[in-house]
Amino acid sequence: MPRQRLRARSSSLGLLGTVVLVLVALLLIYYGAMLLALALKVSPATIDAISGYGTAYDALAGIEAADVDGQARLVAGLAGLAALLAFGLLAFKEPPRPYLARGSLALGGAERGTTEVGARAIERAAEAAALDQHAVSSAAGRYGTDDLTVAVSMRDAGEVPKALRDVQRLVRASLQLHGLPALPVHVTLTSFDRSNRERDLT
Repeated sequence: MPRQRLRARSSSLGLLGTVVLVLVALLLIYYGAMLLALALKVSPATIDAISGYGTAYDALAGIEAADVDGQARLVAGLAGLAALLAFGLLAFKEPPRPYLARGSLALGGAERGTTEVGARAIERAAEAAALDQHAVSSAAGRYGTDDLTVAVSMRDAGEVPKALRDVQRLVRASLQLHGLPALPVHVTLTSFDRSNRERDLT
């Protein structure tokens, strides 16, 4: 069988983050070119006319402590916090989120085509079989091409070992009953259903 494939799930904010990243990169390249031009003895007045670095420097250098009052500090602090949250969110959304791609299971070929069973159908069969075990309150299957994983929630901790073995046996029997290939079945206990336990005690 082919190995499980990975797919990447990207956010719509990731595109915006890419745009911001490209703009910052272009600014760095542009002002890097201005510094190179200064190093090559191009007139500072010409560079200032093109980039405006001298004007910006003079404006920032002219700011004194008396010019920064409480209102200016508040505005600067809020703007910095907003920038931190906005750019932090964009940075978090930028990397793609890989996930396992589920595929169909081919049962065999014929002259006019092949018979395939969808991943969700296999998972539903496993979940229905797992719920036949009385200690299981909920089940979720995950078909991974090479194996089948069933996550279960149970009502009673005292029945865990036997229940897990029963679930594995029931799922394998269900695969055989539906004419599906024998897959390795992994059963994982994820939680205890406290609401069912309290209802049983009452």
